[in-house]
Amino acid sequence: MKERAKKPKLYIGGCLCGAVRFEATGPAEKPHTCSCRMCQRHTGALTAPWVEFPSDRVTWTGPAGKPSVYRSSDYSSRAFCPTCGSSLGAIDDKPVVALLLGAFDKPAAKELMPAYHTNRGGRPKWWHVEVGAG
Repeated sequence: MKERAKKPKLYIGGCLCGAVRFEATGPAEKPHTCSCRMCQRHTGALTAPWVEFPSDRVTWTGPAGKPSVYRSSDYSSRAFCPTCGSSLGAIDDKPVVALLLGAFDKPAAKELMPAYHTNRGGRPKWWHVEVGAG
């Protein structure tokens, strides 16, 4: 009997208004949180939760197509909805799309749980982030 190949997991999400939607096929890579100043400004939050996918595994499916981008550094652009302004993630020059966990339809999926935290020094001393304590 022939074994069936395991189908990659599909992750779906999008912006607040639904104009920009995405589908990303797993596995999800490098789920983490970040408290750098750029992530704070991009999201309006003290800590941003991210997960990465190779860009060839992310498809933009909503009526607006691809998100708008702002060139935020010499290696990456921040992605957002041109209609509602929702932050969606970052599109890196290396073929990686980092998506914000809050943009997923099911952000509580266990495999999306951040495994580490970067740029701890960027957060206020009173802000405590526990990663991996699930």
